[in-house]
Amino acid sequence: MTTLSNHVPDPRLITAYAEHRRGPLHRVNPWTKVGVVGALVLAVTVVDSLAVLAGVYAATLVVYGIAGLPYGRLVYWYTLPLLFIASVAGPLAFLEPGVPIGGSLTTPIGELSVTWAGATLFGELTCRSLTVVTFTLAATMTTRYADIAYLLGRLLPRPIDQVALLTYRFTFVMIETLEDLVKGVLARGASLSEFWANRRTYARILGMTLLTAIERSERLVKSMEARGYEGDITLYGDVSRPPARELLAVVACYAGVVAYALVVVYEVIPR
Repeated sequence: MTTLSNHVPDPRLITAYAEHRRGPLHRVNPWTKVGVVGALVLAVTVVDSLAVLAGVYAATLVVYGIAGLPYGRLVYWYTLPLLFIASVAGPLAFLEPGVPIGGSLTTPIGELSVTWAGATLFGELTCRSLTVVTFTLAATMTTRYADIAYLLGRLLPRPIDQVALLTYRFTFVMIETLEDLVKGVLARGASLSEFWANRRTYARILGMTLLTAIERSERLVKSMEARGYEGDITLYGDVSRPPARELLAVVACYAGVVAYALVVVYEVIPR
C-alpha cells in the first residue's frame, strides 16, 4: 500500500486496521468508544492542570498501544495537529505574562520572552489536542466501517449523516485521483522534492484533483439517482448495546470529570 505522505493519516490504512486486525480495542462496543470520546472532550475542556492533562494523555497513549496500533505512524500523523498547535499556542507562549524562562527575543515590535506561564499554557493545549486526536484515531482504527456508518446514521440528523458518509467515501476517491496525478507528473520528469521551487506544480496538481473529484462526484450522483437514490443511504446492520461493564466504565469516566470540575475547578465541594 503506497501513500502520498506519511504525515497525513491514510484512510485506507485506517480502514485496513479496522477491518482486518483483532486487538483488544476491536472487541469494545462502538457505542462505548463514542461515550469515551465524549468524556475525553469534556475532560480536556474542564481540566486546567498540566499534570492531570499529561496523565490523561499518557493513559490515551497506553490504550493506543494496547490496541496493537503503530506508534511509528502516530508520530508522523502528529505533524498536522502540532502545526496547528504551534500556530495557535506558539504566540500565546510569548504573550502570556509571568516570569521569563530564559533570554528575550528582539523583534520589530519589541522584546519577547517565553514565560513559565506561557510554556505551561503551550503544554496544556498540546496535551488537550493530542489526547483527543490519539483516541479518535484509535477508535477509528478499531471500528469496522459498517459500525461507523450505523453510528453516523443514528447520531447525526439528516442530511448531515448522508454528507458524512459520502465525504468518507470520496476521501478514498480524492486520494486515488491525487496519487494518479502525482505519478503522472513524476513520470514526465517533474520533481516534487522542494515545495517552494515547485509551488506552481503543486497548485496545478491540487486544482486538477479538485476538478476531477467534482466531475467524478457528479457522475456518482447521477448513477445513484438512476438506481433510485432519494437522499437516504439505507444502512443494513445493527450495533448492540454495550455490556454492563462497559457502561459502568463510561459512567465512571463522566463521574470522574464531573467530580474534578466540582472539587477543583468550581470548588463546590470543600477539599
